[in-house]
Amino acid sequence: MTNTVKGLFEEEIRDLYDAEKQLVKALPKMAKAAQSEELRSGFEEHLEATKGHVSRLEEVFRSLDAKPRGKTCEAMKGLVTEGQQAVDENEESNLRDIMLIGAAKRVEHYEMAAYQTAIKLAEAIGNDPAADLLRETFSEEEETDRKLDALCDELLEGAAAVPGSGEMEEDREYEGKSAPATASAKTRRAG
Repeated sequence: MTNTVKGLFEEEIRDLYDAEKQLVKALPKMAKAAQSEELRSGFEEHLEATKGHVSRLEEVFRSLDAKPRGKTCEAMKGLVTEGQQAVDENEESNLRDIMLIGAAKRVEHYEMAAYQTAIKLAEAIGNDPAADLLRETFSEEEETDRKLDALCDELLEGAAAVPGSGEMEEDREYEGKSAPATASAKTRRAG
């Protein structure tokens, strides 16, 4: 049980350290599974950035005079499992790439929340060098999230433009058919 802010900060850093190391193992699999060359390249770039995040966390450990050591991050373990399920349960397609992006965005949002907490804790204990390192990583996570959003938009536009592209086209057909029925029901209720 942690009973100091410094102890809590160390626990957060151990959790992040494990999370980033899990991601170093998962990103090559996600890159291999991506159909889109841009997504594959994005995962490969983020792998290199993630290795840098691990190095920064090792610097944070040094600022605490602590040995770099992770504590199993159960949240990341679950997020990585979900990402693997997207690969295992779906054929190569834009839809699988969109699912991979969704899994990656969940990872990014988890990391951003964890880094924000760690930054606040570093500031609370007056460890400005650690806070600066963590802010640098947080900014990179935000940038990755924005890139994933843009790529998802591109893939969705491409999928929507292709006739017979599966569920997305069926959704549009369903929406078109349900609108008049809804309008008729409203007219009947009003009269």
